[in-house]
Amino acid sequence: MTDFEKKVLRIVSEIPLGETRSYKWVATKAGSPKAYRAVANALHKNLFPIFIPCHRVIKSSKNAGGYALGKTFKKDLIKLEKKIKDVIK
Repeated sequence: MTDFEKKVLRIVSEIPLGETRSYKWVATKAGSPKAYRAVANALHKNLFPIFIPCHRVIKSSKNAGGYALGKTFKKDLIKLEKKIKDVIK
């Protein structure tokens, strides 16, 4: 795994429960604003999706984008996290 990929995973691990960020936002935080495709590739290599919540990263258009377990599952996870966040407020 490259240093950039590790950086992306660290950034994504800090996205709060029930919130989403765009691939472009992650790329910008990683210091490479135009590397949003590289962000997607790094997330595709995520070996720990339970602990590093790559499902919280979506397209700038608010479209879910890809997910190894399918877009529907990704959307469902985000909805579930929002409900959890509301309960623990």
